[in-house]
Amino acid sequence: MRILQVLPALFSGGVERGTVEFAAELVKRGHDSFVLSRGGPMVEQLERQGSVHVALPVHRKSLTSLTQIRPVRRLIRQLRPDIIHVRSRMPAWIVWLALRGLPEAERPVVVSTFHGMYSVNRYSAIMARANQVIAVSECVRDYVLKNYQVPREQLTVIQRGVDVDHFRQRKPAPAWSRSLLQQYPELAGKTLIMMPGRISRWKGHLAFLEVMANITRSRPDCHGIIVGNVEPGKTHFLRELIRRRNKLGLQKHVTFLGQRNDIADLYRLSGVVCHLSNKPEPFGRTVTEALASGTPVAAFNRGGAAETLRACFPAGLVPPDDIEAFTATVLKLLAVPAHHIEIPPHFRLEAQTEATLAVYRKVLRQD
Repeated sequence: MRILQVLPALFSGGVERGTVEFAAELVKRGHDSFVLSRGGPMVEQLERQGSVHVALPVHRKSLTSLTQIRPVRRLIRQLRPDIIHVRSRMPAWIVWLALRGLPEAERPVVVSTFHGMYSVNRYSAIMARANQVIAVSECVRDYVLKNYQVPREQLTVIQRGVDVDHFRQRKPAPAWSRSLLQQYPELAGKTLIMMPGRISRWKGHLAFLEVMANITRSRPDCHGIIVGNVEPGKTHFLRELIRRRNKLGLQKHVTFLGQRNDIADLYRLSGVVCHLSNKPEPFGRTVTEALASGTPVAAFNRGGAAETLRACFPAGLVPPDDIEAFTATVLKLLAVPAHHIEIPPHFRLEAQTEATLAVYRKVLRQD
């Protein structure tokens, strides 16, 4: 098959990493893989793994994006994909409008993935117009069924899979550890508690600082690391976090590492990984990645993150927004020398790939 995935950009984040990983799996299975986005640092990896990237500004949530309808239509005619897989709303609109200008016989099948519980309006409804819809978790499926006119037979739940072997077999090299400690000497000899995720208020970084303030009172050997990029327009929130960290007296107990490309090593180096989103997250990719690395995870019991923990590591579930309970859970997890973590098949990358290909084949037969 010839598959064109479309998303806003390839900078960082779960959708972006999942797109690149899935594209690599398509190539391994002999399919032609194309990705359309505005570009970003992950393009190099995408192309190195055998996919073709096309850069067009399909990311802007404004009327100026309508100027991309004709270029996208030309691209579709050039590539002649069997499937266009849209992963975001504005790119989905551009693709839909581009296809309207093509004869029906030339239109490829469209598959959409609801990566989030989008606000309910006409703008978001474009994701429900695809020939087949994928939801990344059961809570997203329920949300789509409740708010959009999608027949059940056109909606499939496919959990975001991770390459378990990549995370579990990867052990930090001594040279990597030395380099990290040279850059951040305050981490030496500490038990690390990791908070992964881009710097955004709903991700729960303020709650993580409160948890670290509680933990370090009894465990001064613990050190928190916040790993994630600062999105454009969010630098003010990073400054707020730094002020809050300093007010709590955590200057020597919490370090901001920024965006990293060695997150698998950081998972394995950490004693516990924390997930503290203050609203239900559609999936929570970092939860699965950390568990695949063999590192226990503590997370609030809601949304897609809770679905993953219930299936893989229920000991890490915490009542929503209960900072004291979260603190107690982290300390309890740190006190156990080894944890039993099970990653069911449907949370693995190969299962996600096969399930998605099955959706493609199904919708092509219907077409």
